[in-house]
Amino acid sequence: MAVMVGARQAPPYDAAVEPIVVEVVRGAVVEARHVVHAVVVHEGENELAAGDPGIVTFFRSSAKPIQALPVVRARPDLDDEEIALMCASHLGTAEQVAIVRRILARAPASEGDLECGPEPTPVQHNCSGKHAGFLALASRRGWPLEGYRLAEHPVQRAVLEEVAEVADVDAESLVTGVDGCGVVTFALPLEHMAQAFVRLRSQEGGERVVNAMRARPELLRGPVAADVVAIRELEGWVAKGGAEGLFCASSADGLGLALKVEDGATRAVKPALAHVVTRLGLEPGALARNELTNSRGETVGELRVAGV
Repeated sequence: MAVMVGARQAPPYDAAVEPIVVEVVRGAVVEARHVVHAVVVHEGENELAAGDPGIVTFFRSSAKPIQALPVVRARPDLDDEEIALMCASHLGTAEQVAIVRRILARAPASEGDLECGPEPTPVQHNCSGKHAGFLALASRRGWPLEGYRLAEHPVQRAVLEEVAEVADVDAESLVTGVDGCGVVTFALPLEHMAQAFVRLRSQEGGERVVNAMRARPELLRGPVAADVVAIRELEGWVAKGGAEGLFCASSADGLGLALKVEDGATRAVKPALAHVVTRLGLEPGALARNELTNSRGETVGELRVAGV
């Protein structure tokens, strides 16, 4: 478990700090480089930034803890495992799929009602927990199950308003797109995403979501995923990764963090996150272990932040 190195001191904010560059090193050769933008907010202000804190990108699966809020408020019968799976980008393990089926049974809804598409089957899709949660919300509110993923459905309207509220933007001007699983996704500046994760905890149902994610972080993905490792290593933190190299997190004492790998390479997230965590005066623990391995499990290089 990571601990603070003495009292955490706010690093001096410098808006001109260059982006983080993560190098992929094989042997003695730098084989690739990934540019990463990052921001940490505290009490509504940028406390730390690298690159462009205002870069706009889609919230993707990092929004799942926020998308879960209207579900949790409508369904107090959900347990920690079920809430964690609603926030997950899971790997389709037997345990994860069984929990998705529990959410569906509780809704009630069937696997045939899932509109996330096959991967290889809808219930095994990495977003099936979120979709099952949406069905549970629709069922409780008396809304149609069919089309729950579409922008005009009451489920997606409720989620849009939730995201706009925590991100402090106008719901009607929020730019949206279609996510990989077919639901609505939201375009926001990175600093607004960081702020949204701070405000997650203060929303009705927010502590319930955070506590569930912290109770069963391994359900969110798998044991080496950046969000799972961050929750385990950083006391009081909650975190969720998203597609195309997005990562968002917040601490119990009011820090919000968001980072975006410019080329979408997920492998650059952990080294960049470890660098930001260290700049905050925290010990990154296992986040700092970023070996490059081959198919035999041999260490053949590393991922590192350039110039550190």
